[in-house]
Amino acid sequence: MATTSKKAAPGAAAKAPRRAAAKANPKTPQKAAANAAPNDEAGAEGAVGEASATEAIYLSLLYAIMEHRLLAGTKLVEERLCEVTGASRARIRQVFARLAHEKLVTLVPNRGAFVSSPSVDEAREVFQARRVVEPALAAELAQRATPAKVRSLRRHAMEEDNARARGDRAAMIRLSGEFHILLAEMAGNAILEKLIREMVSLTCLIITLYDRPGAPACAEHEHRQLIDAIEQRDAARASALMAEHLEHIEGSLDLSLPDSGTPDFYSIFSKG
Repeated sequence: MATTSKKAAPGAAAKAPRRAAAKANPKTPQKAAANAAPNDEAGAEGAVGEASATEAIYLSLLYAIMEHRLLAGTKLVEERLCEVTGASRARIRQVFARLAHEKLVTLVPNRGAFVSSPSVDEAREVFQARRVVEPALAAELAQRATPAKVRSLRRHAMEEDNARARGDRAAMIRLSGEFHILLAEMAGNAILEKLIREMVSLTCLIITLYDRPGAPACAEHEHRQLIDAIEQRDAARASALMAEHLEHIEGSLDLSLPDSGTPDFYSIFSKG
């Protein structure tokens, strides 16, 4: 008796390739996504870690400049920074580029990176810009100051007092600059806050170059008077005090222009 062949069930031929594919690649889309997720997270964590390491190097150099531990004109030796921080040349150069964008570092082709040396004209321009921006920010903060913000300002002023009492000039200079940054931050304008950060750092460099010996960068009572005006919501007084304060800082510097006439080469090379 002839045997009759069984017909394949409808759709079986179509299902077979899918089964084969499933055996060849057992990961379903859900499983594949689940397996990929840890790798993505690890990559994200690595990127965050690299960004944090770069930021730490940037802040270390920034604070050293603000505290006058790195003086204007100092060469930043790339190899030495790589050795000290354990960072790659690429990361160090990234930090240099950021500081150069903020005008705190000057990059000289074939010579390297140097802490910037602002000219007298640049110093005057910085203070001119600060007098335009900061009195308005102080007035703005006085109009919206909260008790919590005032307490934060007073805590910062106390830190300045403590640094002054222990004779820590480096901390005094940094904290004095950070007071102005804190005011800008509290005023709530992110763009102006960034501008103030850059100008405060430049001011620290300017002080290293043009400071008169013994002249304080900030009179100890002026910050407290400014806080009082902000607490009293006296916008006009806060603005006026800030303008006077900036004038006093600039006045403590020696920004007299040197003679920029044509040098007397005859006298330089004269033998008699």
